[in-house]
Amino acid sequence: MFNRLRLLLALLALFSLPAHANWHLDGESSRLSFITSKNGDISEVHRFLVMHGTVDRKGAAQLQIEMDSVNSGIPLRDERMRNELFDVATFPEASIEAQIDPRPINDLANGAQVELRLPLTVTLHGKSHSYNAQLLATRLDERRFQVVTLEPLILRAEHFDLLPGLATLRKLAGLKSINTSVPVGAVLIFTAR
Repeated sequence: MFNRLRLLLALLALFSLPAHANWHLDGESSRLSFITSKNGDISEVHRFLVMHGTVDRKGAAQLQIEMDSVNSGIPLRDERMRNELFDVATFPEASIEAQIDPRPINDLANGAQVELRLPLTVTLHGKSHSYNAQLLATRLDERRFQVVTLEPLILRAEHFDLLPGLATLRKLAGLKSINTSVPVGAVLIFTAR
């Protein structure tokens, strides 16, 4: 009887572990992308290849984006964005921070979803701006959940002092215009540790 009780307690502790664990971003399975528009009618999708993130036991969520990992599919454009727009030598990372209530996600059954409206702060190029994000969290299994943007965040260049860099990019590429508003979307996978 005593051995069964110990086994039952051990199983309960194992199943409750993710609810009390820190969650870490699976950078290989996650994606952060943004859309740029130029000359009024040409839009292109770009992404960042390297991100790190956590959600701690109290719901403090942090995502760090390595700005030199920008990938547009064109190496010269990537180099220009790194140097002229993002100034990665001075501002190597951007970050997103939020405070969530982890209980609704921890209480989900595998495969179940919950919509979240979440205030968050984006810090980019040394400037911070707050947004209300519409997100969908899905419990994938006992150790993983996914968060996706239901609506893209619209980042404006002037909020992050990026207008001079955009002007430089426009001149270097010989463009008539580059849109100063950029939709950003994310698919983030977190794993309990």
